[in-house]
Amino acid sequence: MNKNNFKIRFAIEKDTRLVLDLIKELAEYENLLYEVIATEEILEQWLFKLKKAEVLIGEVDGKPVGYALFFYNFSTFLGRAGIYLEDLYVRPEYRGNGYGKSFLKKLADITVERGCGRLEWSCLDWNKPSIDFYLSLGATPMENWTIYRITDDKLKDLASE
Repeated sequence: MNKNNFKIRFAIEKDTRLVLDLIKELAEYENLLYEVIATEEILEQWLFKLKKAEVLIGEVDGKPVGYALFFYNFSTFLGRAGIYLEDLYVRPEYRGNGYGKSFLKKLADITVERGCGRLEWSCLDWNKPSIDFYLSLGATPMENWTIYRITDDKLKDLASE
């Protein structure tokens, strides 16, 4: 793989199928494929019509090798937006070529360029290769913080109280 032929671009609407395929590949790697309910129609609506998230596609010689999906969050302490990286995925056969670092560098550039205060993400506890990679870049795990989530029927129940 030639790193010089690696390019990162923003996804466009015609990439919807590719984005969904990459999401499913990531979910399979994380043993969470059963949780994927996204469809092309859902992604098209939320990514390209409502513009609630953005996607970067990494390519080598025009072939997709991975993606990063991100959106804005907000820090009341900083008083400004940050960027939250929801997914970073490089296909297994392309790993070890610096593409993951290139994605994070691009995201750091976007974060700084847009005046955001921070770039953050979550990582599964068992994913030691990714954790080691993030630490090597200077990322800091957030101690004393636990992510909470309400979904499905519990979300609907809370909304209807």
